[in-house]
Amino acid sequence: MSKEQRARIDAMMRQPRPEGPRSVEELRAGFKALMARMIVPDTIRTTQTTLGDRPALHVVPDSGSRAGTILYFHGGGFVFGSPETALSLTGHLVAKTGFESYSLDYRLAPEHPFPAAIEDTLSAYRGLLDSGMDSSAIAFAGDSAGGGLAVTTCLAARDAGLPLPAAIVAFSPGLDATRTGESMDTKEGIDPIFTRAAVEHTGAMYLAEADPRQPLLSPAVLADLTGFPPLLIQVGTNEILLDDSTRLAARARAVGVDVILDITADVPHVFQSFAGILDEADEALDRAALFLTQRMCAR
Repeated sequence: MSKEQRARIDAMMRQPRPEGPRSVEELRAGFKALMARMIVPDTIRTTQTTLGDRPALHVVPDSGSRAGTILYFHGGGFVFGSPETALSLTGHLVAKTGFESYSLDYRLAPEHPFPAAIEDTLSAYRGLLDSGMDSSAIAFAGDSAGGGLAVTTCLAARDAGLPLPAAIVAFSPGLDATRTGESMDTKEGIDPIFTRAAVEHTGAMYLAEADPRQPLLSPAVLADLTGFPPLLIQVGTNEILLDDSTRLAARARAVGVDVILDITADVPHVFQSFAGILDEADEALDRAALFLTQRMCAR
C-alpha cells in the first residue's frame, strides 16, 4: 500500500504549474491551498499568541501538556508559509509527544530579507527563556527553510551566549544557500516539487544580494557545530536538497555531536506533512516524537 501511496503523492505534486517564475502572491496562495489539504489531528487546541514581538500559534494537546516545549519554524523558502500551513506537522508532533508547541510567524522575504527571520526566531527563543523556561525543556523543530532555521537559530543562540535547547529536529532542511550539493543536479526531475531554478528564485529574495557563503546561510558547508545538542535530520531520497542534510550530518558527526540522519526512500520534500495519507510520514513522525521525548525527558 505504501508504494501506491507514494505514487499518488508523487503524481499529485507533479500537477502542471504555470510556466516561469511565479509572483510572491501566487507562491503564497498556492502553498496555502496545498497545505490546507493536509490532515491535522483533532486532539489538539490552538490559540494565537505573541512570542518575541511576533505572532505565534500556541498548539497544545486536548488532554493537557506534559513538561516540554517545541519551538517550531515553518517552511516556505523564507518567502511563504505560516504557522497555519505547518499545522499538520506541529499538530502531529504535539499529539504524539504531549508537549506544547509555539509555531512562530517570523518575517518573510522579499519584504524582510536575511537576517530578519533569524532575528525573529532568536528573539522568540529569548522570549521563552525570559519567561522562566529552562533550555533543557525546549526543543527546536522545523521543516524546509524552517528546518534550516532550527539549525541557524541554534548557531545564533550559541554565538549570543545563550543556553542551547535540548534537541533539534529538522524535516528536509534547507541548509545551503550556495546550492553546491550534488543532489541539486542528480535529483533534478526525480524531485516532484523543486527544481534548481525554483529554489534559486525564492532564495534570491531571501538573500537580497547577501553573500551566501556564511554559516547562517549555508551551515551545511560552513558552520562549526561544536557543542550542538542532539540533532535529528529527516529527509527523503527524492529531494534536490538531500545533500544539505547529509553534509550537515557529516559536519555534526565530525565534531562529536549526537546526530541521527534519517533517510526515507522514494518520498518527497517534507513528506511528513502527509501524515494520515502516507505510511512513511506517520512512521517518521513517530520516530521524531520518540527522539524528542527521550532527549527532553533525559535532561
